[in-house]
Amino acid sequence: MKCPFCAHGENKVIDSRISKDGDAIRRRRECLGCSKRFTTYEFVEEVLPMVVKKDGRREPFDRTKIRNGIKKACEKRPISTDAIEAVVDKVERACQEFQDKEIPSSAIGERIMYELQNLDGVAYVRFASVYRQFRDVSEFLEELKDLLHAKKEGEGGKHGG
Repeated sequence: MKCPFCAHGENKVIDSRISKDGDAIRRRRECLGCSKRFTTYEFVEEVLPMVVKKDGRREPFDRTKIRNGIKKACEKRPISTDAIEAVVDKVERACQEFQDKEIPSSAIGERIMYELQNLDGVAYVRFASVYRQFRDVSEFLEELKDLLHAKKEGEGGKHGG
């Protein structure tokens, strides 16, 4: 690693510690050329698969696109920014754990719907209506019936709000 002050190629680590957020290692270094000190951060390289779109195009995984779609579905709902970020994190983690080098966009969409179904029924239906591109009201009603059935099963068959 080159010194940011003199571009000398050798330095020594004088202190290492975990960053405040726990996602990186912070290292204090001293240049062996000019003796100035600087800080570097070491992160785990997160390898995400390429996304294969419905039309066959491939594009890099884009966390921002996922966040924007989820935020749109959650608009005017009592859902915190932290809750939205948690869903984005879960979806991204699921994509990181995907075994192939490519992931179909449909798998990402299904995972988002799974997470939204657990978070907020209205946000789930909003996302599903755009994602599944319902052709008519009957398809939309069928999705609602499935959601209500899943909710009842999740409550152990109890009736309630």
